[in-house]
Amino acid sequence: MIKKNSLVDQVYEELRNGIISLRIPLGSRLNVNELQDTLQVSCTPIREAINRLQQEGLVTYENNVGARVLNLDEHDVEEIQQLAMTLHREAIRLAMEREDHAILLSELEQHLSEYVDAETVQDEVMAVNHLVGTFYHHCGNRRLDKSMISIQGQQLLLRYIFATYRKDRKSGSDFAPLIQAVRESDVEAACRALQQNADGNTPVILDYLRKRNANG
Repeated sequence: MIKKNSLVDQVYEELRNGIISLRIPLGSRLNVNELQDTLQVSCTPIREAINRLQQEGLVTYENNVGARVLNLDEHDVEEIQQLAMTLHREAIRLAMEREDHAILLSELEQHLSEYVDAETVQDEVMAVNHLVGTFYHHCGNRRLDKSMISIQGQQLLLRYIFATYRKDRKSGSDFAPLIQAVRESDVEAACRALQQNADGNTPVILDYLRKRNANG
């Protein structure tokens, strides 16, 4: 049976997708009354959705100001990338130690193909999310998986910025070293490959933030 999403889920997904895709700008205020008019729902599901986004780190709340979409600076990007890579390394290690590498390779290559064939930024970002998520699905540690989910929105936001503002074209070579490392059963090489990929994304993200902040 198909389970219908609750109204809160629908509002949450609408706001989350808007934030990650930058349709709702960084730092913008989330006015409940305005959102009621826009989404044509009562304030209760909107407040609950905003609370969920706050727990995920995509929304901040200040007294006398209210809810705002998170703002990012260079330090924030560094912290998000560091935490994500810490979790990624453990997921890669556990998955490669416990799973048949042929299964890992099959799924990674499928998601790499989705990445190469992606025609929209959203499809590209989700393909990368699924590719990295392969290690979590096979790591055998549910708590590690849940820890990644808690910052997944922030990671998706950074990937969306990179995919939108990168100057070079995406290609299969972006993740070829990662695939090759799994093929060779080299955990350390796989971790280095993903780290290098993240390091390559960071300058594009920071350049976007600097230009955005300079323009007010």
